[in-house]
Amino acid sequence: MKIINKFIETKITLPSLNKWNKSLAAMHATFGLLILILSQNRAFPVTTSFLTLNTLTSTPEHPVLITAQRHLFDVRMSYVIALFFFLSAIAHLLAATYFRKRYEEDLKQGINKFRWFEYSLSASTMMVAISFLSGITDLSSLIMIFGLIAIMNLLGLVMEIHNQKTKKVNWISYVIGCLSGILPWIVFVIYTVGVEIYGGGGIPTFVYFIYGTIFVSFNCFAINMYLQYKKIGPWKDYLFGEKMYMILSLVAKTLLAWQVFFGILRP
Repeated sequence: MKIINKFIETKITLPSLNKWNKSLAAMHATFGLLILILSQNRAFPVTTSFLTLNTLTSTPEHPVLITAQRHLFDVRMSYVIALFFFLSAIAHLLAATYFRKRYEEDLKQGINKFRWFEYSLSASTMMVAISFLSGITDLSSLIMIFGLIAIMNLLGLVMEIHNQKTKKVNWISYVIGCLSGILPWIVFVIYTVGVEIYGGGGIPTFVYFIYGTIFVSFNCFAINMYLQYKKIGPWKDYLFGEKMYMILSLVAKTLLAWQVFFGILRP
């Protein structure tokens, strides 16, 4: 409890955040390399579905169309997991070095563009990884899931930009972003129920733990933004919320990566 109180009461400064960005860049890069070095090459197929003529039941007068599936290519899960670590590492490194001045000027205005652009790529990649584990292999579905999570995070950027010019906080971007983020989870539920009802076996237990971890993590991001705009407690300081985003990002990515590693990627 004392540690938590000390953390809350500690003054967050721009130089301290710069150190955090440098440290997190190193940590994310290290975790990404470890995943590549330690993981076995477990690949998942990417497919596409299309309509085709059923040659067995079709006649010239009555053609019958059916849905068919074709394998396109394979994706190594270790590459997907490492990718969202490397994306985060690059974003933190740029914020700490080349774009530091712009990053800190934005923070003074209550906005962080780097965060939302990075999340739109890394969080979306995380959800693609979970999609593979859920049995989703169709390229169109993977693109839609990636896109919905990217839109969810970019609406966080819209929220911050829009509220730069409003006296009262406008929550419309926040609400639409939450709705966008919920849709992929509905897809996961449909696939999970389908496996349980129609499949030969259930989804591995570790995948359910991943669902719980990432779902809670995503909600923590939303809560952090809510507290930031409501200016509750230490969240009155925008920099405190920024530091919380950093911690949540590291925790979410790390938990997902090592749960996947011990589930399917360990040698």
